[in-house]
Amino acid sequence: MKYDFDRPIDRWNNFAAKYDEMEARFGRRDLIPMWIADMDLMTAQPILDAIDARNRQGIFGYTSRPDSYFEAVCQWQEKRNGWKPDPALCLYTLGVVPALCTFVREFSKPGDEILFTTPVYGEFFDSVENWGRKCLTVPLKEENGYYSMDFEVFEEALKRRPPLFILCNPHNPVGRAWTADELRRMGELCVQYGTLIISDEIHSDLMLFGHKHIPMATVSEEIAANTITCTSATKTFNLAGLQAATLMFPNEKLRDTYQAFWKSMDVHRNNSFSLVAVEAAFRYGEEWLEQLLAHLERNVTYVENYLKENIPEITLHRPECTYLLWLNCKGLGLAGDELPAFMVNEAHLALNDGRGFGKTEGEGYMRMNIACPLCTLEKAMAQLKAAVDKHMGR
Repeated sequence: MKYDFDRPIDRWNNFAAKYDEMEARFGRRDLIPMWIADMDLMTAQPILDAIDARNRQGIFGYTSRPDSYFEAVCQWQEKRNGWKPDPALCLYTLGVVPALCTFVREFSKPGDEILFTTPVYGEFFDSVENWGRKCLTVPLKEENGYYSMDFEVFEEALKRRPPLFILCNPHNPVGRAWTADELRRMGELCVQYGTLIISDEIHSDLMLFGHKHIPMATVSEEIAANTITCTSATKTFNLAGLQAATLMFPNEKLRDTYQAFWKSMDVHRNNSFSLVAVEAAFRYGEEWLEQLLAHLERNVTYVENYLKENIPEITLHRPECTYLLWLNCKGLGLAGDELPAFMVNEAHLALNDGRGFGKTEGEGYMRMNIACPLCTLEKAMAQLKAAVDKHMGR
């Protein structure tokens, strides 16, 4: 089936947070929303068909999860990434962020330091601080827009014996697909210092320009035994509103410790629609995904070329993954709140302020979501060019 990702979809009337919460967040409504990480693109037809069939049953009682659900999740991992987790060691969760919060709560103590690198997805900070723990951050090394791990600083942080290292693999927002060598060194150091790895791999299906995802749990048996992996169909197939993710554990002890918290609140079932949508996505969604990736690559290339030809003050290092661009806007000479205010009030774009991913490391950056029709992207870039031209006196 051929999908049309360039067909505009009006999301103002479907309770989309990306649109309906924009004015409260950015102070105005007349913006192109390119912030929160969901897509302005229709999901795969087999998923829609599965939801339609479930809807026609007309009864939405308590939902029982069949064995085929986690089997589909694990078979997808085997096909896409060469890794087949044990379905018996998989758990359902509402989402990766609730899972991160639970790991922090259950596998550390108040006052503990939790390790992660920056810049990084802003919910990492909240997941740690909301439970009375402290953020132990290691800034990534950046050279000409390319980010890598500073292993000397990383090891020094591990010497403080943090109970958890939360890894963003692949990385949001800098668009890195970590290599096997990088992952191995991270993993071996964590094993050496007794730090459990929580690997957030929610973007793992969104690999671009020939890059491949390497699950942390595939690097070695020793590292696999020290890694809990977080995955989801929601980022891949634009299903975030259905609230379903999967956690892969290395052993029953860690699995049962995690599950005890959620069972204590009787939260352990899919809803009626996430159950069928997730399984349909992983069994029948690959054709849609391959077309999506081609669309995203085209959009990335469009922005790359447009910036080089029209807005040299803003630079982009080509991402290896995700649909989120990490724009270096330092050439505009706007400090602090001036940059996000410029994007909102002059360019009329709702982008993520880079400081939300790390106050120091994100200064001067904006994150742009390009999972949209090309016409939306063309309009956004034209608005950005006009604003920059005016600002630079061109």
